[in-house]
Amino acid sequence: MSSNHVENVLETRYASAEMARIWSPDFKFGTWRQLWIWLAESEMRLGLPITPEQVQELRDTAANLDLDAAAKYEKKLRHDVMAHVHAWGDIAPNARGIIHLGATSQFVGCNTDLIQMRESLKIVRRRLAQTISALSQFARDWKDLPTLGFTHFQPAQPTTVGKRAAAWLQDLVMDYHEVVRLIDWLPFRGVKGTTGTQASFMELFNGDQGKIDQLDRMVADFAGFPRLLTITGQTYTRRVDSQVLHVLGTIAVSLSKMANDVRLLQHLKEVEEPFEKHQIGSSAMAYKRNPMRSERLNGLCRVAMAQQQIVDQTAATQWFERTLDDSAARRIAISTAFLAIDASLVLASNISKGMVVYPRMITARLMSELPFMATENIMMDAVKRGGDRQELHELIRVHSLEAGRRVKEEGLPNDLLERIANDKSFGVTLEDLMKVMEPRLYVGRAPELVERFIKEEVEPILVEESDAIAEGDVELKV
Repeated sequence: MSSNHVENVLETRYASAEMARIWSPDFKFGTWRQLWIWLAESEMRLGLPITPEQVQELRDTAANLDLDAAAKYEKKLRHDVMAHVHAWGDIAPNARGIIHLGATSQFVGCNTDLIQMRESLKIVRRRLAQTISALSQFARDWKDLPTLGFTHFQPAQPTTVGKRAAAWLQDLVMDYHEVVRLIDWLPFRGVKGTTGTQASFMELFNGDQGKIDQLDRMVADFAGFPRLLTITGQTYTRRVDSQVLHVLGTIAVSLSKMANDVRLLQHLKEVEEPFEKHQIGSSAMAYKRNPMRSERLNGLCRVAMAQQQIVDQTAATQWFERTLDDSAARRIAISTAFLAIDASLVLASNISKGMVVYPRMITARLMSELPFMATENIMMDAVKRGGDRQELHELIRVHSLEAGRRVKEEGLPNDLLERIANDKSFGVTLEDLMKVMEPRLYVGRAPELVERFIKEEVEPILVEESDAIAEGDVELKV
């Protein structure tokens, strides 16, 4: 089967059908019509010469979207909004004269954008909650398993597998609260006229400013927006787009950090992302289990983060009350960011629920490095027995370097403990030293911190989002 059209891969391969629907032509232009109905009904209630029959005709024909007819009008008129006004007027002839009364194109354009972003943010909120739920369970399950920590990707003080996952989780909790705040804050443009002065409505309502305020509020209430902008140009300030995509970008940052860590852990053979029974890791190397989902997650997050630059530049370069250079860029950037984040969160939830842990590999790597981690405790114990701290520090430095050289250059086991046991300056036996080789002695409060964090900061989210979490997973498309 052949196809000559360019597909939107975010829609066809990655994002959920639910998110794609919000950014579809049917949703967009259906919302335009809904806004025109709300405007007409509000104007009628406030006394303008609009009949209930005209409003009803709009309601009856609203679902009859003929995008081909609108496209023909747009080719002729070179104006997308007026094309849809004419196309709707053809099937609602009695109401033709009151469609778009007093409004400018951005009445439907801007308000629809805000509705789309609000509805998309609600999905993002649910997806975040689902990912937080899955990751919190993983963190709790593995909170006690000691693992080698890394700074600079070099061996460092041990932590636990669950504590590391809790660090990923903490970022997502921050993101969740930002999304909730943004949904509550997101304003409606409302009914503002051509340059935000409401001059056309002053004419329609004979200078009655009280009725104009009522009209603005009524349409916002119909749309379900508690907050309403007082000041706009022809468009709402494009800073709103910047703020929305900034939050999406920070989610991408959080998810990308997690994905990078999973990829590194899979290289170490300590933790792996899900790998299905019939999944192929490589077309040539049949043995491979590549971290393909985490790599895809990194790529999609990169796409989401990149869109913020577009809307920032757009907001910064708007001339006075509005220019049209924002239109094409915003149509691409905003929908792309939401589709990419949706796909990213679906992936992140899938990875979090299916991660595989290899405790023996984790313990083996930790034990190979633990002698180095234990040296401070060994030195402190030797000082308690009368040793000189500075002299012991120098001895440990020399022994550590030699043991490290032996491991790296000769490929031999780490013999640091044997070297210290044989050094009379420390006054300890190998048996004594082996007692300090219990990994749990070096993870501090990691298990307790995981439990505290989940109880205090995660569980309230899980309770609040219980319905969303119960919905279950969105199936990966590929």
